Amino acid sequence: MLIPEKEVEFSAVRAQGPGGQNVNKVSSAVHLRFDIRASSLPDPVKERLLAWPDQRVSKDGVVVIKAQTARTQEQNKAEAWARLLELVAQASHIPRPRRATKPTQSAKLRRLRRKAVRAEVKAGRSKVVD
Repeated sequence: MLIPEKEVEFSAVRAQGPGGQNVNKVSSAVHLRFDIRASSLPDPVKERLLAWPDQRVSKDGVVVIKAQTARTQEQNKAEAWARLLELVAQASHIPRPRRATKPTQSAKLRRLRRKAVRAEVKAGRSKVVD
């Protein structure tokens, strides 16, 4: 699914974690913001994204992704973009409904035979009563 770049907003922030003096000077981490309601995605995908049980999707319908693993802003921007595309791809996938099935007659018989054999083994372990 393609998302136009004009619908996504990037902002550079300072990354957390170790990095020495560099972490205090360079804003290499990236916040990606994507408004689901204002996007050009199909309505069913929007509904599934809004109902998504994920902390990245806010109550306002905005996806916020923070990428800070790479050292450069461009790499973090690419990683955030890839994560957004993956999230949208997961929401656009519709799982096939499960059809209830029953075990076959032969499967039932096999199970009962195995139970009977196991019961005999356990019965043979008990104390012998005269």
